[in-house]
Amino acid sequence: LLHNDDYTTMEFVVFVLQSIFHRSEAEAVQVMLHVHRKGIGVAGVYTYEIAETKVAQVHALARQNEYPLRASLEEE
Repeated sequence: LLHNDDYTTMEFVVFVLQSIFHRSEAEAVQVMLHVHRKGIGVAGVYTYEIAETKVAQVHALARQNEYPLRASLEEE
């Protein structure tokens, strides 16, 4: 899950969705807009271990780019 915040740019969220979650540009924009409007959105569905790794990758990439973007995981 990706969580909306007031600082992370929409472009960066699209970049994260494309680079970490391998979404097409159209899919990434659609997910980003959902997160922007609803406050939270599903980036992808994975096994627990893969989801855990992707959450860590999102946090690391966000920190490197000085954004507070948060990701989390939950069971389906």
